[in-house]
Amino acid sequence: MITGEKVELRPVSLDDYRRAYAWRNDEETAKLEAGSALFLFSHVPLEYLEDAYRKEILELDKREKGRFSIYTRGEQPEHIGFIEYRDVNIVSRRCTVGIGIGNKDFWGQGWGSDALKALIRYVFQTMNLRRVQLETWGGNARAIRAYEKCGFVIEGRLREHSYIDGQYVDTIVMGLLREDFLNLDRG
Repeated sequence: MITGEKVELRPVSLDDYRRAYAWRNDEETAKLEAGSALFLFSHVPLEYLEDAYRKEILELDKREKGRFSIYTRGEQPEHIGFIEYRDVNIVSRRCTVGIGIGNKDFWGQGWGSDALKALIRYVFQTMNLRRVQLETWGGNARAIRAYEKCGFVIEGRLREHSYIDGQYVDTIVMGLLREDFLNLDRG
């Protein structure tokens, strides 16, 4: 188990995927997590998620991708979201990360930042990677602030790259180097 100050990153269970059914079918939550892929991400039947669990989790090659459930720490842990690393390049020692806090009761309180720091610490220290990157859409200001709090910097902007809510929006590319994170983590 990977732990942060407030969260634990646990292996994903079938019950976790079933719980995600409500999150993926909530328009606001799905839009923030999926951006322009909303039409693929949301409005999915429960059977689809159960089948996806078998394909995406049970057959997962952890050298290429790792997916975890985010749980609160404490006496009554609660499942609040998912986090993953993917697109691992062992030659360049880099990967891409993604996170979604599906339970709205935990938005804006630092749970996602804590989970992201725990995963980043894991990929830098345990997997010996040296770079992590992510993408989000320009309208997801809460996510951008959380990423910056973890040490990510905006490295690029893909102009009008995504189509969300009837308009074209920029995709923001952010990156974090191992030494920058370790300096931030110590401070």
